Amino acid sequence: MLDLRFVRENPEAVKENIRKKFQDEKLPLVDEVIALDAEKRACQQEADALRANRNKLSKSIGALMGQGKREEAEEVKREVAKEAEKLAEDEARETELDAAIRKIMLTLPNIIDPSVPIGRDDRENVEIQRYGEPVVPDFPIPYHTEIMETFEGIDLDSAHRVAGNGFYYLMGDIARLHSAVISYARDFMIDRGFTYCVPPFMIRSDVVTGVMSFAEMNAMMYKIEGEDLYLIGTSEHSMIGKFIDQIIPEEKLPYTLTSYSPCFRKEKGAHGLEERGVYRIHQFEKQEMIVVCKPEDSKMWFDKLWQNTVDLFRSLDIPVRTLECCSGDLADLKVKSLDVEAWSPRQKKYFEVGSCSNLGDAQARRLRIRVNGKDGKYLAHTLNNTVVAPPRMLIAFLENNLRADGTVAIPVALRPYMGGKDKIVPKK
Repeated sequence: MLDLRFVRENPEAVKENIRKKFQDEKLPLVDEVIALDAEKRACQQEADALRANRNKLSKSIGALMGQGKREEAEEVKREVAKEAEKLAEDEARETELDAAIRKIMLTLPNIIDPSVPIGRDDRENVEIQRYGEPVVPDFPIPYHTEIMETFEGIDLDSAHRVAGNGFYYLMGDIARLHSAVISYARDFMIDRGFTYCVPPFMIRSDVVTGVMSFAEMNAMMYKIEGEDLYLIGTSEHSMIGKFIDQIIPEEKLPYTLTSYSPCFRKEKGAHGLEERGVYRIHQFEKQEMIVVCKPEDSKMWFDKLWQNTVDLFRSLDIPVRTLECCSGDLADLKVKSLDVEAWSPRQKKYFEVGSCSNLGDAQARRLRIRVNGKDGKYLAHTLNNTVVAPPRMLIAFLENNLRADGTVAIPVALRPYMGGKDKIVPKK
């Protein structure tokens, strides 16, 4: 969320940012919120004047009564009552204006970083760098569920009977591989100095609106009926929410946390061949990383976060590339974002396995996360990045480590988490 004063003083900059994100339908909102803000400030001034005059008149009542001027005192009382009614009207209008202003401010996109490429959607994202040599083996790579089925490692039919589409049972070596990847990612981030955390898997609505835009919320979140609770779509939500309404001593920054959680997503609009299997599902598990830091450090942490993901995938022999997200592909709260994509030998292309985002002070402003510095209080910056999400990570892992005889090689780094195995062998 932007600073209202910034919008008031820089309306053209805000409008140009909206144009860069190809959200022209929001352009009228800038002038609308500025007008509402002007009305609110005028209302506040009138209310302040009424309060001051009421206090002055109230003091005079006692003096008049002491002088025996009862009629004059009663007249002043009537004037005070009349001004109290007007003050109540002004206060009610202020409340209405506050709500209207906040509603608009929550929909205006954050100011993107000058380095962000301008484009309408993810088709215009820009490749930055490749890590590792993408290989297409001289034998066919089956679809990932077909690979899993040779290990008797997945049961989609039973999951469909139990929960419907978008769910799965993992079993045997595939289930163990799933847990091994999560455990390895946890320890990988701990070794890089991050504090491990298991957060709440449900959050209240004020946290939801603090960490994401309305569009993201409607497309992703599952609401718990009858309660002010939502299932998290990623642990970033509850991890950033951990700092709601907090004033953090500057010397405690940065907070660098890595968190495990299940994730629950509606996945509206998912379709097509690559949406089958475990590519896009309603429930999965993930290891995440988040940083809360000083504004001047957020660029440095952004580069560290995505590099962690690249390093982890390369340690498991999976080629990856990084993509700079263009303006139209950025969620409204994001200042800058970079996707990490893994190589798919079967598709002969890369696909997204993680996303690193710098949100500037947007989440901190919504959640009132402040830092107590030597020169006063200021808003923190927040960042997040995927370490691994095993459903997609499993796809990349199986395709890149599949051998011609149907076995799947286990890289050295993962073997301690797989009971020392250097490969897993199909059952059929």
